[in-house]
Amino acid sequence: MLICTLGDQTLDVVVRLPGPLAPGGDTPAEISVGPGGQAANVAAWAVALGARARSIGRRGSDDAGRLVRQGLEARGVEVLGPEEGRNGVICSLVSPHGARSMAADRSAGAELRPEDVDEAWLDSCDHLFVSGYALLRAPARAAALRAARLAQERNATVSVDLSTWSAIRDAGPDEVLAAVARLAPEIVFANEDEERILGGRLEGTTWISKRGARGASFDGDERAALPVERVVDSTGAGDALAAGYLVGGPDLALEAAARCVSRLGSMP
Repeated sequence: MLICTLGDQTLDVVVRLPGPLAPGGDTPAEISVGPGGQAANVAAWAVALGARARSIGRRGSDDAGRLVRQGLEARGVEVLGPEEGRNGVICSLVSPHGARSMAADRSAGAELRPEDVDEAWLDSCDHLFVSGYALLRAPARAAALRAARLAQERNATVSVDLSTWSAIRDAGPDEVLAAVARLAPEIVFANEDEERILGGRLEGTTWISKRGARGASFDGDERAALPVERVVDSTGAGDALAAGYLVGGPDLALEAAARCVSRLGSMP
């Protein structure tokens, strides 16, 4: 199975804190640095779970961009897209209990253009996963729509992850909902906050509701999260779940999410 993903290929800096930051002082922390971004995460997890994967995005031509490419290729992902400017960087602050908040500088990732997407990249694609971040504004939105059209012309299915409630709020829920509808996905991944701010579900789609520690609903099939010895970091757990579902359905989705939260960082 070949899964193509479209969206950010960022450098992730994940900072796990033992407690509150010391204002004006030093706070010991566990820190990891490596490739990330929702589309890149899904591609890497897909490979780890037995599929082939291509990640389509716009990277910087700087050191961060080179680290991202090398890290993804080392995980077996085919990395596609132009390299120019400054790479996106995401800083994820993780609490002692594994909850995370992110500060995002998308930089080059937000500038993917329709002409950047080579139609040959969608050849042999079985499924195209689109990160919702790509639908928030131009020109990446048009690039995502072009990729979806090319995939559907090749009889591939399409999914989208709504990605983040706060960005949907800022971009305008009606505008984002219209972009999702134009994408015509067969599958939508969302958490409850994203679904709420979007204002409802698209008819005719398989809806995967991500509920964190409470598990997930797979189009009405309610499943509990698998037990883990310790939740280290929830960064990327939803991406792992999406990859698992696309490769092998609900059981593999929950297994991948449990693996992800048991370690620091979003990558397998």
